[in-house]
Amino acid sequence: MTTGRNLPLSLPRRLVCDLVHFAHQVPSVPVQRRMNLVGLAAARQAAGPRPSWCAIFTKAYGFVSARFLQLRRAYMSWPTPRLYEHSINIASVAFERQFGDEEGVFFGHIRQPEERGLREIDATLRHFKEAPIESISQFRRILMITRLPRFLRRLGWSLALKIWGRKRAHFLGTFGVSVYAGLGAASLHPLSPITTTLNYGVIGEDGAVDVRIIYDHRVMDGATVARALEELERVLNSEILTELRYLEGTRAA
Repeated sequence: MTTGRNLPLSLPRRLVCDLVHFAHQVPSVPVQRRMNLVGLAAARQAAGPRPSWCAIFTKAYGFVSARFLQLRRAYMSWPTPRLYEHSINIASVAFERQFGDEEGVFFGHIRQPEERGLREIDATLRHFKEAPIESISQFRRILMITRLPRFLRRLGWSLALKIWGRKRAHFLGTFGVSVYAGLGAASLHPLSPITTTLNYGVIGEDGAVDVRIIYDHRVMDGATVARALEELERVLNSEILTELRYLEGTRAA
């Protein structure tokens, strides 16, 4: 009988272990809404260049988070429990990148996505996805912190998550975006220490898609998230649809 082998944790695995450690301290709850995006899907198909669905949802959720103050709040536990309200949105988008001989998860930030064009957001997402890891300052910072001994890493995470509200947004963002729709799958309840995480499934041929917000129940209640999802569908089929039709017009021109 052959024996297995012990493998040291790589930097990407250590990062995920730290993230999950603190995510387990968050009483997170998913809320889902089935949306009809048939008109949006057609406008995206005709737009040139065609923006990614991730860019579309990130910008739309930025609009919603700018209008719902609760989505920009975070639970801070020390020295006394309180809520900290961020002044702006910072989207933290998860990317799978090759690191050494394995795939790892890295997080790229987009400040105030609601104020950026879809083309700009899409270009930023492609940069995070394709540029060398060492050329991206946010990725270098992630690797630098993850190389520290565990007690120092956990101390840094605790300072950002529980004590220092402004640095929390700087290091972790104000909301997360984590999707696998391009692989034909969806995560039903992704773990995250951030207050809300946006997640959606595969967009069907009829334009139907299941969209989820996983939220920290200490910060808000499910009815607020349900209304935020309703507003998200409205934004997708109004403001975002209008911009896509503009891109379609520039392509035709």
